[in-house]
Parts: sequence; C-alpha cells; structure tokens
Amino acid sequence: MSVLEQLKKFTTIVADSGDFESIAQYKPQDATTNPSLILAAAQKPQYAHLIEDAIKYAKEKGKSDDEKLRLANDKLLVNFGTEILKIVPGRVSTEVDARLSFDTDATVSKALALIKLYEENGVDKERVLIKIASTWEGIQAAHVLETKHGIHCNLTLLFGFAQAVACAEAGVTLISPFVGRILDWYKKTTGEDYTAANDPGVSSVTKIYNYYKKYGYKTIVMGASFRNTGEIEELAGCDFLTISPALLAKLQEDNKNIERKLSPDNAKTCDLEKVTFFKDEKAFRWEMNQDAMATEKLSEGIRNFAKDGVKLEDLLKEKLSL
Repeated sequence: MSVLEQLKKFTTIVADSGDFESIAQYKPQDATTNPSLILAAAQKPQYAHLIEDAIKYAKEKGKSDDEKLRLANDKLLVNFGTEILKIVPGRVSTEVDARLSFDTDATVSKALALIKLYEENGVDKERVLIKIASTWEGIQAAHVLETKHGIHCNLTLLFGFAQAVACAEAGVTLISPFVGRILDWYKKTTGEDYTAANDPGVSSVTKIYNYYKKYGYKTIVMGASFRNTGEIEELAGCDFLTISPALLAKLQEDNKNIERKLSPDNAKTCDLEKVTFFKDEKAFRWEMNQDAMATEKLSEGIRNFAKDGVKLEDLLKEKLSL
C-alpha cells in the first residue's frame, strides 16, 4: 500500500492545483486554488476555452472597462472551480483578491459575487470554500459570511497561533496553516537545517490541531504549502492536507509504512491554555506583532498573491482589448 493510500485512511487529501489532469490522477476529496495556481493554469492552451468564456461573459454583462475586467477575472476563477468540481467529489476553494485583505466589507462583497457566479454555473454554495487571507479584517469577513450568509470559508496565509485561535472563535469552516513557508522563514533566519520531526511548520500545525481538538472547535485544520513528504508524514492524522501534484506523485510511489501522528485522543491530554483573540483586536494585533515570522510571511504572501492577481488581470486586459 502506498504512503498516499495509507494517509487517506485517517486524513482527507486535497489537491493543491488548478491543473485538472493532475487533480484527476490522484483522486483527492477536495481541491484548492490560489491566484498563482490559476495564473499558471490559465497560460496552458488546454484551458483557453475557460478564458474565452470569461471574456465573452464580461463583454456581455460589463458596462465600463473596470466592470468588464472585474467580471472576467471573477468568471475565470469560477470557471476553473466549476471544472474542478466535475473531478473532485467534495469542495473547491476559490480565493478572494489579495488586494482586499484589509477590507472586511469588500471581502464580503467579493465572496457574495463569486458565490452568485457559481450558482449561475449550477454549483451549490455548499461545494465552495471562499478563500480569504487570515488578516484581522479577513477573519471578521469570514465570520459574517459564515454566520449571516451560510457561506463556507477557508482562511489562508495562516502562520501564527493567534490567527488560528481567532479563526476557530469566528466559526470558520477551515483554515490552511502554511507548513513549508514557516520552515522557509526559520531556515533563512537561523541558518539551521531541520528534520521533519523538528520542522517548525509541522510543530505549528500540530499545536493548532491539538488546541482545536482539546477545546472542541469544529474548524477543520488543513496543513498546506509543503516542501517535502516528510512534513506530510509527520502530520498524518491532521483533518485535511492539501498537497501539490509533485508531492502527491512521490507519496503514491512510496510504499513504506507510516503511522498516525495526530489524533483527537492525544490532543485532549495536551497542556495548552485556552486563549481568546477574535473579539479583541488589540490583543490579536499585539500577538501578531510579537511573532515576526507570522507577520512577515502573512505580508509577503499577500504581496505575492496580489502580484500574480495583477498578472492575471493583465492577461485578461489583453484578451478584452482594454
């Protein structure tokens, strides 16, 4: 039995890709996308029809150039998500524009617009996770979407414990703590090499998982952004793991035996003090300020997703002849 098959016994596997062919190959439950993944996929000729459909929709519905560009962008994201949902039995994550990361109201509006487009494509909102950066404003927006609109959210670019606690208190459906990017920061900062067992990204997700299970939070923990299969194996038993096609291939090719590392029973015995952040903005911001890694990686992640979002817009501008 492959490592991938063993993992599937106690962890839900999610494909981290916008490429339909690679998603279908590994039979994951769900799939996640982000601006960088969509940008990469959108430049492949086999997906040109999805862009053409988005351009046609924007030209028919949009009045101004700005509105046409916005509609084309949103429609393209939803077109990719809709196609992915023909392959996976579960849900797809579609990301809100990273440039809205510090605007609660705009994030809510964008999420509602994306869900409306999904419904126009015949996709029920239950099959969609709206992906939002784990800023203070993003977490507040997710709370509004979850409680007032029944829209499920995936809080991404999550690096710090305060972000995770606030998300759970806000009642979000799922969080995506970024394992590999945490490792990147520590390697760059300390100059040390880390094994999978003492990987700081693995330690971060383990703490979050144990805290959630100890205190009965329903929010799903989905480890993300892996650098190697060792990190994945150390998180066997985590609720969900979203994995790139390259690492999925390695897990499928490996037949060694692995053991479950995380479990609700073990979590209940952990010595973790209960804390609160969702309703205390000052405490949240101070805790983030004290965590240099979380602060730097959150800002960097938002910048990079925004940059790729702009590149995607430039591609669409050219198609729209704007």
